[in-house]
Amino acid sequence: MNTTAQILKEGSVKVEGRLVDASNATLFTELELNGESIRAIYKPISGERPLWDFQSGNLAFRERAAFLISEAMGLNLVPLTILRDGPFGQGAFQLWIDIDESIDLALYFRETNDNLRSVALFDAVINNTDRKIGHLLPAQSGELYVCDHGVTFHEEDKLRTVLWQWSGEELRSSEIETLNRLLDSLMKEEISELLTLISDVEREALIMRIERLINQTRFPEPNPEWPAVPWPPF
Repeated sequence: MNTTAQILKEGSVKVEGRLVDASNATLFTELELNGESIRAIYKPISGERPLWDFQSGNLAFRERAAFLISEAMGLNLVPLTILRDGPFGQGAFQLWIDIDESIDLALYFRETNDNLRSVALFDAVINNTDRKIGHLLPAQSGELYVCDHGVTFHEEDKLRTVLWQWSGEELRSSEIETLNRLLDSLMKEEISELLTLISDVEREALIMRIERLINQTRFPEPNPEWPAVPWPPF
C-alpha cells in the first residue's frame, strides 16, 4: 500500500480544474500511483503572479517552508505540501482537505477556540501577510487546517490577518515551550531544507520574530504602519 506522501511525490498527475478565485494559478488535481489516488492542489511556479515585495518565482517554496514550520511546531496545521514537477512545471502540491460544510466560516473565524489560536501563533511566526477567512479549512474530524502560504517569511514585519482575537494577550507556557523548541531547531539548523527555501535574511528575521515572541510573552498587536487585515478579508 502506498502512503499519501508517496502518492503525492510519485503519482501521475491529472489536472481536473482550476480554482478561478485564486490570484495565482491554482489547479485541482488527482494523483494516482499503483491504483491508489488522492486529490491535491497544484500551484505551478509558472503561474505565479509577480509581486513587488516578494522575489519572483519562489511562492511555492514558501508554501513548503510553511508546512515545515507547522510540522516543527507540532501544530499539523498545514496539509502535506511538497515541491515537485507537474504538467506545468515545478510547483507546490498540497493535499486536498474536504472541509465541514456545516461550518459558517464568516462566524467561525471570530471564535476563540484553541485551533484558531494555534493559527494565530503560527502566522505570527511565519509573518503571514495574507491570512484570510477562506484560508481556514475546518475538517469533519474536528481538526483545522490552513492553506495559502505563498506570501510569508518576509524579512519586514507584515503580519496581516483576520485573527486578531488574541492581540496583546499573554502566551501560555505551552506556547512558549513550542517556540523555544522551534528556535532551538532553527539555531541548530535541524530543519535543513528550510535553508534552500527562504533567504538567509528571511531566516534571520524568522529567528528574531520567534525570539521577540518569547521575550515579550504576548501575541503581537497590529502594526499601525501596515494594514492589519487583508483585503478582501475572505
